Amino acid sequence: MKKLTSKEINKIPRSFDVIGDILIFSNIPDELIKKKKEVGNYMISKLKNIKVVAKKIGIHKGKFRTRKIKIIAGEKRKETIYKENNARLKLDVEKCYFSPRLSNERLRIARSIKKNETVLVMFSGISVYPLVISKNSKAKLIYGIEINKIAHKYGEENLILNKAKNVKLILGDVKKIVPKLKIKFDRILMPLPKEAYKYLDLVDLKLKKGGILHYYDFLKEEEIPQKGLERLKNGLVSFKLLKYIKCGHLGPGKFRVCFDVKIM
Repeated sequence: MKKLTSKEINKIPRSFDVIGDILIFSNIPDELIKKKKEVGNYMISKLKNIKVVAKKIGIHKGKFRTRKIKIIAGEKRKETIYKENNARLKLDVEKCYFSPRLSNERLRIARSIKKNETVLVMFSGISVYPLVISKNSKAKLIYGIEINKIAHKYGEENLILNKAKNVKLILGDVKKIVPKLKIKFDRILMPLPKEAYKYLDLVDLKLKKGGILHYYDFLKEEEIPQKGLERLKNGLVSFKLLKYIKCGHLGPGKFRVCFDVKIM
C-alpha cells in the first residue's frame, strides 16, 4: 500500500464540502492524483464522522443543476443524511443539487419570517429551505415546488423524517404550477441564481402587496447591485429594495447575491 509523506499530506486541499458523512473535494493536486485513495483514507482516519471521500467531476449542469462525483475512498455510496439548523435531510449528493455552504443564509431567511406567514419556495430541491423555515419559524404554511423527480422524492421523505406538518411539496415546473395555485403568499424565495430572473413575472402574480421576495443572482463584483436591480426592474411592476447580501463566493470576483425586496 502506498503511504503519504508529510510533504504530500501538506498538499491535501484544506477546502472541501462535507455533506452528512460524505467529504467532497473540488479538486486534488496533480501530484496526488496517483495517491487519491490514500488521500481519501487519510481524511477518513482524521475526521471521525467521515465514511466516504469523493472528488467532484466537472461542473453543475443541466436543468437539475447536478454534478458528477467519483468516490475515491470509503464506503461505495452517494446517499447520506445531512443535519442543518434543526433539520435532517436525506439525499443523494450526485442526483440532487445541494450546497452545505448556504446554511447561514437559510437560517437568516427563516429567522426573518413572521408568525402565520404563508411562504413559497420555488426550486425547493430536497426541501432544505422549506424544512429549515419550518423548524426555525412560526410560518403557517410553506409550499415547495421542484422539477427534479429524485430531489422531490427525497423532499417527501424529509418531510416524514422531520415530522413537518406545515410543508406542502409539489412536483413540477414552476412556470406551470404557480399560476394554478389558489393562494397568494406573504413571502417568496427564488434560490436559483443562474435563472431566477426568468421567473419574476410569477412573483407579481402570487406575492401579496407588501410581501417579501428573496431573489438570488450570480453577479460579478462590478455588477453588484446594479445588474440584479436591473433584472428586478425588468421583471417586477413595483418594488422597494430592503437590502442585498453576498451569500456565496463562486470564484475570482463572482458572488451569489440575495436581494431582499418588498413588493409595492
